[in-house]
Amino acid sequence: MIKYIIEGGAKLRGDVTINGSKNAALPMLAATILTNERCVIHRVPMISDVLVMLDILRQRDDELRERRESLERAVAADGDADLRRVLEWSKAVNRAVEAMVRGVPPFPFVRESLEKLRGKADILVVSATPHEALRREWEEHSLDQYVMAICGQEQGSKREHLQLAAKYPPGHALMIGDAPGDYQAAQANGALFFPINPGAEEASWKRFYDEGIDRFLSGAFAGEYQNALVEEFDRRLPERPPWPLVDAPS
Repeated sequence: MIKYIIEGGAKLRGDVTINGSKNAALPMLAATILTNERCVIHRVPMISDVLVMLDILRQRDDELRERRESLERAVAADGDADLRRVLEWSKAVNRAVEAMVRGVPPFPFVRESLEKLRGKADILVVSATPHEALRREWEEHSLDQYVMAICGQEQGSKREHLQLAAKYPPGHALMIGDAPGDYQAAQANGALFFPINPGAEEASWKRFYDEGIDRFLSGAFAGEYQNALVEEFDRRLPERPPWPLVDAPS
């Protein structure tokens, strides 16, 4: 945890930007799927609860990605009103995510980790975020210089992209992720997994920089070390989502 120690009697001066309320942001994010209009939400706090919500929206749209092309063909063929509404909902999620992914700096030690891996590993960015928003986010902070390719949802799912890891020897492919679906994708393709723990993102990236990279490059990552990481990741996952649950009518 970061702490500031202030000594002396000097008065503090300056400006502090206050993020918006988490309790207001979560329902607003959920509500974006109810409209076909573009939604821009300012001052969204980039904390674990919000990141989980964004991941749910992205994963939900990722599940529909493979169906979208056939859905578009069906809508074009017969113009079914219900199918058209489903298609517009899917597109609305994309637009909402694209509008929100702006001005969010990377966590500390992300850039340092990419720099440490430069020239030692092939780095690929894979996300359920729409490609244009993902590319813009990485270019905005000049992180694109460290990676071979940036692949959004249009290029395929995380599991599909991890199939490319089959060309590397066992223990030579590593996925960094912050969701259970990321771990499952890594397992399905025989890749190692380094978790970014919810609520402890900065500490996770520092740990990756301090020790995870060296263990991966030296072949000492698999086994006991990875198992301990995954166990801690599982413990940190909330048993219930951080928003109110409503029982479906019987």
